[in-house]
Amino acid sequence: MSESTVKTWLANIVKTASEGDHKSHMDLISKKIKLVGVPGFDSIGYEYWSNQCLHDFNDKLIAEIQYQGLKIRAESEDRIMFITHETVLSSDGTKNQQGIECLLEKEEDDHWRLVQQHLLGEDETNQFLAKL
Repeated sequence: MSESTVKTWLANIVKTASEGDHKSHMDLISKKIKLVGVPGFDSIGYEYWSNQCLHDFNDKLIAEIQYQGLKIRAESEDRIMFITHETVLSSDGTKNQQGIECLLEKEEDDHWRLVQQHLLGEDETNQFLAKL
């Protein structure tokens, strides 16, 4: 069940980003979000994430998002922690690839949302990819 929940959530992230649907995309992200591992930032919260997505969607900066591999690290009835490899292709041809560790939480309204994301370093990412 948790793997199908994560795969559905990832597919919805890709779909809403490709459609530039900011409202639906941000509905997949918790207001409690904490993104860590971004160079130059201690952490990024909901407001910054939302503003960045709005800018990227309005200016059509994202050409494609892909996820490769999936490893469930931990799960409970209302939380799933997993690792995947994310590739974001920009409209100018730039490709950004990184391993990410994510924590989804089933919130009070019964929707699964991202509450935490950690960008993995190069070594951790390579270890994950080697196991695929």
